[in-house]
Amino acid sequence: MPNARLYLRASTDEQDAQRARAALEAFAVEHGLPVVGRYVENESGASLARPELFRLLSDSQPGDVCLVEQIDRLSRLNEADWLRLRAEIDGKGVRVVALDLPTSWVMAGSTDEFTGRLFAAVNGMMLDVLAAVARKDYLDRRRRQMDGIAKLKEAGGYKGRKEDVARNAAIAAMLRRGMTWSEVQAATKCSRSTLLRIAERMKDGS
Repeated sequence: MPNARLYLRASTDEQDAQRARAALEAFAVEHGLPVVGRYVENESGASLARPELFRLLSDSQPGDVCLVEQIDRLSRLNEADWLRLRAEIDGKGVRVVALDLPTSWVMAGSTDEFTGRLFAAVNGMMLDVLAAVARKDYLDRRRRQMDGIAKLKEAGGYKGRKEDVARNAAIAAMLRRGMTWSEVQAATKCSRSTLLRIAERMKDGS
């Protein structure tokens, strides 16, 4: 049986990236997949800047399973970035299995060559379709958010998200002490976008 590597992602530090862990581990047990790695991060699915995803791919051996709850946990990427990620996945020989994509479940087991190639082709097509749907959903939600913000601004009621001053000050202090971004993220559960914003603010001396 192939080894399974769990990929758990949430888009912001307010969301729990570990939420789906129990469901993924239950699926692995049910299908007899040994779990050899768990990769957790709070990053946008619309960005390729996801260290844990690429650490998963770096750690993987040909035939390993990347197990995700939904395809949108793996990708909300634009077409060009999705094709780059697909090339990385295919180049490593990693099988993507998603709980919301039953056609992928056969990839969690051993098959003969013909069946394996057939389902790999079907699964690849479905991955592309669901990745495109996830991207459309992301863009639609962004557009609705921007429309809502624009209406609030017109009405004078938009104030933006309140900054967590105490947390951000602690993050800045950690960075000044020389802690790595990964160490800061592990300690504070913040996103890399938050780290980047604070690091740039520190460069500007503010």
